[in-house]
Amino acid sequence: MEITSAVGAVLGAFGLSGAAGLNAWLPLLVVGIADRAGWIDLGSSYGWLSSTPALIVIGLIFLVDLVGDKIPAVDSVLHGIGALVAPVSGAILFTAESSLSSHLSPAVAAILGAVTAGSVHAGRTVARPFVTGTTAGVGNPVVSTAEDGTSLALTVLALALPVVAFIAILLLLILLGWLTFRTRRWLRTRRARKTRPDQLQP
Repeated sequence: MEITSAVGAVLGAFGLSGAAGLNAWLPLLVVGIADRAGWIDLGSSYGWLSSTPALIVIGLIFLVDLVGDKIPAVDSVLHGIGALVAPVSGAILFTAESSLSSHLSPAVAAILGAVTAGSVHAGRTVARPFVTGTTAGVGNPVVSTAEDGTSLALTVLALALPVVAFIAILLLLILLGWLTFRTRRWLRTRRARKTRPDQLQP
């Protein structure tokens, strides 16, 4: 039973850190509320996540990020900030989720969480120009909303069905890898089209 609990905690931690790659603040807020309500136990080391000041600050930043990511140009700035925030959030969530049940050292847990969240965030950041260019920016709010919804779903799954959350993260990384490939191909095609008229000049 202890082994099962440890494996579940690690798989759930992957789900939470992956959710942080899509929205760095939403999983922190949900986990803090869940601990405050007694649905999960983060232990004394991470109990600060469910403190009133932390929930207020995280909640306010989450709302600002939620709205700002739907606004063209502002979303690019937030993505740049997210490149730093998402890995930190992923590291915190991974260590908080796995600290009570697994035997992973905090350093290893932090690295795994940061890499998972950073990879997901990098994938969505690279794929966003493809959405912007092919929809003239109209699709950005739709994609952003889908990312928020997916982050919430992954967070809930990580807490309730960690195995499913882990599989979902693997599928998400594959999807983002494919979108990254398509984006780079699309950008190369655009550059080629822009340079051809210049090459035809005498």
